[in-house]
Amino acid sequence: HVSHTSATIVSMGNRSGRMSVISEAGDLPTDFRIGVATSSWQIEGDSAGRGRSIWDDFAEIPGAIVDGSTADPACDHVRLLEADLDLLAWLGVDAYRFSISWPRVQPDGSGPLSAPGMDFYERLIDGLLARGISPMATLYHWDLPSTLHADGGWLSRTTTEHFASYARDMVERFGDRVDAWATLNEPWVAAYLGYAAGIHAPGIKDPESSVRAAYNLMLGHGRALEAMRTAGARNCGIVLNLVPVIPEDDSPATSQVARHIDGLHNRFFLDLLSGNGIPADLRESCSAFTDFGFVDENDAALISAPIDWLGENYYTVSRVAAGSGSVAAVGQDAAVYPGTPACRFAPREPRTTMGWEIYPDGLFLALKMAHDALPKVPLWVTENGAACADEVVAGAVDDPVRVDYLDQHMGVTLAARDAGMDIRGYLAWSLLDNIEWGEGLTQRFGIVHVDHETQVRTPKASAHWLRALLAGRPTP
Repeated sequence: HVSHTSATIVSMGNRSGRMSVISEAGDLPTDFRIGVATSSWQIEGDSAGRGRSIWDDFAEIPGAIVDGSTADPACDHVRLLEADLDLLAWLGVDAYRFSISWPRVQPDGSGPLSAPGMDFYERLIDGLLARGISPMATLYHWDLPSTLHADGGWLSRTTTEHFASYARDMVERFGDRVDAWATLNEPWVAAYLGYAAGIHAPGIKDPESSVRAAYNLMLGHGRALEAMRTAGARNCGIVLNLVPVIPEDDSPATSQVARHIDGLHNRFFLDLLSGNGIPADLRESCSAFTDFGFVDENDAALISAPIDWLGENYYTVSRVAAGSGSVAAVGQDAAVYPGTPACRFAPREPRTTMGWEIYPDGLFLALKMAHDALPKVPLWVTENGAACADEVVAGAVDDPVRVDYLDQHMGVTLAARDAGMDIRGYLAWSLLDNIEWGEGLTQRFGIVHVDHETQVRTPKASAHWLRALLAGRPTP
C-alpha cells in the first residue's frame, strides 16, 4: 500500500491470473529500457501558471471537446508533482517521457522565460534523477503558445525559428540532466487533425494548410535539432506515429486509397527525415489543393540531419478500402487525409473504447517501416496503450484488456528487436488517466486511475503487472 498526503494512491494485487507473453518469452534484455509517458496539457493543470496555448483556445469552442473539459484541473500534476514522482518510483520504471509546455516556460513563445515555469521542470527532472529514473523530454506535444498561433502558427516559417530558440533555451538549462530529447510528438496529428479535419487545435479545416503545417513542423524539427546540437544536447530524436495501412481488398481503387493515406501519414515524414524529399506520388495525389510551393529545397539538409533515435507511438493499424461507410474509430476518417479518393476505414474486433483495432502485429510492421527508412537509427516505442472502460470497484481497478494489450505489444517489440532492429526501449501510454484531447475525460488510457473529482490515484492491475515485470528482471 502506497499513500501520500497530497494524493492518495491505493494499491491492489494483479488478479487477472493470466500467463504473460513476456515471461514465456524468457528474461527481458538487461539493456532494454521500460517506462511510461505523459504530456503536459493532458495532465498538468495550473493553466494560471503559464501562458495560453492553442488547446486552451480550442477547449473554449462549444462542442470542440466532447465533454467540455478544459486544462484545469486535468490531473493536477503541477500541484501533485512529488506524489506522482513517488508513484513512478513505486512502479520501478527506468525512464519517464514527459513534455515541456512551451507556454509554461515561455508564455508568448518568444521573449523572456518564466522563472516559475522553468522551476517546475527543474523540480521534475531533478526529482526523476533522485529516484533513479531517466528523464526523456519532448519539446512539442501540440500545446503551441496562442501568441504564436495569432502570428501564423505552424503555417508560418517564423514559428520554426521561435521553436529553435525555445529548444536551445531548454537544452541550455536542462541539457546536463535530460537523457533524451524529442523535438516533436506526432507531427501528423498536429498537422492533419489540427488543420485538415479541425478535430484538434487549432480547429482549422483546410487541406493546403494541413500539408503546409506538416512541412513546417518538420522544418521546425530540423531547425530545433541544429540549435540543440549547438547548445550541446545529447541524444536528440523525434517521435512519429507511423500507422501501417492495410488494404481490405486488392482492387486498383483500394490500392490508390492505401497509397495516398500511407503517403500522408508515413512516407511524408520518413522521406523528409531520410533526405528523399516529398514523395513524388504524394505531390501528384495532392495536386488538386497544393503545389507544395512552401517547400524550399534548401531546407532538405536541415530536416534530414542525422538523429540519434526515432520514437514510434503505436496504437492501431488503418484497414482501408475504396467506397464509403467507415466503422467509427477516433481519427480514422477521410477528413484527416486531404485529397484521398472516396474511402472507408474498417477496423476489426477486438477494439478499444477509442474504436481502434487491437492488432499487436501492426507494431512490428510500424517498427519495420521505420527501420527500413532509417536503418542506422535506434528505435524506441515511445507510446503504446489502450483506452478501456475502467471502473474502481472496492478500491481496485481490474483492467485485463489493458494488461493483455501491453503484454502482447511489449512481446512484439522484443520480437522486432530479436529480428535485428535496434530497439532500445518501450514506454507505456500512459501513467495517468488524462485529458484525451478532443475526447476530453471520456477515455481512460492510464495504468493509474485518476478520480477527476478528488484526484485520488489508484494503480490499476496493469500498473501492478508492470511493476512486477520490472521487479522480476535480471540484474544487469
